[in-house]
Amino acid sequence: MTIAACEEQIIRIKSASFQPEINEALEAELHEQVKIAVQTTIEGSLEAELAEDLAARTGEKPRRSGFFQRVLDTQYGRIAELHVPKLRWGNKQREWRILQRYQRGLSSFLGFALYLYVLGLSLRDLQEACYFLLGAVISRSAINQITLQVQARVDQQRLAPITETPAILLVDGVWIEILYTLDQFKEDRAGHLRQARQAQERVLLTALAVWPDGRYQIFHYEIAEDENEACWLAFFDHLIARGLDPTAIRLVVSDGANGLVATMEQRLPQAQQQRCITHKVRGMERYLSFQQLPAQAAAGHWLDPAAAKEQRRHEIFNDAYAIYEAPTVEAARLNLEAFLEKWDSLEPKAVHAFRWGIERTFTFYQFDANLHIRIRTTNLLERFFREFRAKADEIGAFPNETSCLTVFALIVERDHAKHNRDENNRLPVAKNS
Repeated sequence: MTIAACEEQIIRIKSASFQPEINEALEAELHEQVKIAVQTTIEGSLEAELAEDLAARTGEKPRRSGFFQRVLDTQYGRIAELHVPKLRWGNKQREWRILQRYQRGLSSFLGFALYLYVLGLSLRDLQEACYFLLGAVISRSAINQITLQVQARVDQQRLAPITETPAILLVDGVWIEILYTLDQFKEDRAGHLRQARQAQERVLLTALAVWPDGRYQIFHYEIAEDENEACWLAFFDHLIARGLDPTAIRLVVSDGANGLVATMEQRLPQAQQQRCITHKVRGMERYLSFQQLPAQAAAGHWLDPAAAKEQRRHEIFNDAYAIYEAPTVEAARLNLEAFLEKWDSLEPKAVHAFRWGIERTFTFYQFDANLHIRIRTTNLLERFFREFRAKADEIGAFPNETSCLTVFALIVERDHAKHNRDENNRLPVAKNS
């Protein structure tokens, strides 16, 4: 990649990333969402400040009298109607400490804190961070509104109505850990009772759409308890509820997920399954017996046992992949016969596992040859999953489902920007999957 091309790619990533330095259209949308969250947080803090002041007063206390509106300028734009609590008397003499501190520095910090919260910062940590700047604790209820705003933005994109149904879907799941609240309490070191939370395994089921002209995009994703038939049924029911035409789906590419075939029969009556050839080939590894290993490599040098096993693994995998390099299904079947003749006596268990359900690995041949490289594996999805796993490993257990969904959404946005992928434009067919 040239320096100019590299610079162009970085600019695209930067323009679509979850950072302040973004393009004007995304910046306007993002600033509006953060401005709403800032307004919610400040209004909740004003309520808390007023309640504290009234509780500390002696003698006659003014009663509440609704709100008045004031304008507040932030780095994300003007809040035209900030709702400030109003008393029946004494409003002019009152000075709002939270607003004075905001004017001195909350604008930039709070915006950054909101991003951190979305990516895993706990409510307590966010309260502590804000305390150092404000000198007061922002209420948990006010901070919880941030979650609702963020979740609304993510869900709006993730659950948007489907206006065009693709003919091909790649589906798979990636496992993660998420913290869930239990109906139990435990005592912390300070002697306080706190509700217990426990990390539980969940799977992020995902569908990627492939269009006839080569375009592809993440189409739907949701958190489920497993990859069984009930979860896949719920997954496709949600897609259909968004507007998916189940009769328009012709191909579903997947690994050997349990329950998916039964789900397709019930929800996608016109669809066939394409078994991912990568999963199929790699599935042989557990059955390799390494019988009759060669003592020498093709180049003539001697092999130790470990090197001989690696050579065997490399050869049988390459020969299996070569089956699907054939231009037609008839030629692929001939390649399969040659593969069986060569390897059946050397690795009978591995070959038996490979042959089981082999017909479903040939389904992609019924579709346009230009799409074969993309629809014979789930590799397009696996690329997203690899990057997501790297982020998930950094975070550990996600603090909530919103955080998990948001991180995945950001990875999707970054990948689309990195590859200059616009769902409205035709994409060139990939050279490799």
